[in-house]
Amino acid sequence: MELGLEGKRFAVTGGTRGIGRAVVEGLLAEGASVAYCARTYEPVPGAVGTAVDVGDGAALATWVDATADAFSGLDGVVANVSALAIPETHENWHTSFDVDLMGTVNLVDAALPYLLEADSGSIVTISSVSGREIDFAAGPYGTMKAAIIHYTQGLAFKLAAQGVRANTVSPGNTYFPGGVWPSIEQSDPELFATALALNPTGRMATPQEVANAVVFLSSAAASFITGTNLLVDGALTRGVQL
Repeated sequence: MELGLEGKRFAVTGGTRGIGRAVVEGLLAEGASVAYCARTYEPVPGAVGTAVDVGDGAALATWVDATADAFSGLDGVVANVSALAIPETHENWHTSFDVDLMGTVNLVDAALPYLLEADSGSIVTISSVSGREIDFAAGPYGTMKAAIIHYTQGLAFKLAAQGVRANTVSPGNTYFPGGVWPSIEQSDPELFATALALNPTGRMATPQEVANAVVFLSSAAASFITGTNLLVDGALTRGVQL
C-alpha cells in the first residue's frame, strides 16, 4: 500500500523514546520530514529534535512556528506526550491537565493555521485504553486521556469541511526499555503480572505496533478516516466501541 507520505512534513511531541520515537522513525521511513520535541533532547537520526516542555504553551507554540518555518509548512502533527501522572494527588491532576490535555490542545492550536494551508492536514492524538475503560489508572491519567478522545472527535467534526482530519490512537499496555511497564515489572511484579494476564495475546504491544497505526492515520491512505479512536491493544479492552 502506498501511504503517500513522501515529502510530507510532520511535528511530533515526545519523540525521543517509546511510541513517540517509533512514530518519528516510521514517518521518516516513509519519506516524510520530521521534527520532534521532548523535555530532554536525545538524537533521532534523520529527524530534527528540540528540547521543549509541552506543558509550556508559549514554548510549544514557538517550536511549532520554528518547525513550520524550517519545513515551509506542516502537513501533520502527532500529540504524543504524557506526564504519566497516575496516582491521585492534586499535583498529578494539575500536571496531567497541563501536559496531557493542554499539551495536545496547544499543539493543535499552534499547528492549525499551517495544517489548513496544507493539501490535507492530519492531526493524530495519543490517548490510551485507560481513557476508554476504568482500570488502575482511572484517576488523572485516565480522565485526561478520555478528554483527549472527546476533544479530537470534536476537531474532526469541526475541521472536516476544511480538509483537516483528526484521529486518536489508544494503545494498550506498551512495553519498551525505559518505559513505565519495565519499571512496574521491577517495583510491583504483582501488578505487572495482573496487567499481562488481562491481555489474551499473552503479551504487551511494542512501540512499533502502535506507531504503525499512527503513521497510517497520518497518511493519504486514510484520507476518509477522521473522528475515529483506533485501539491498538491486542483485544485487551472488553467493551464494544459503538
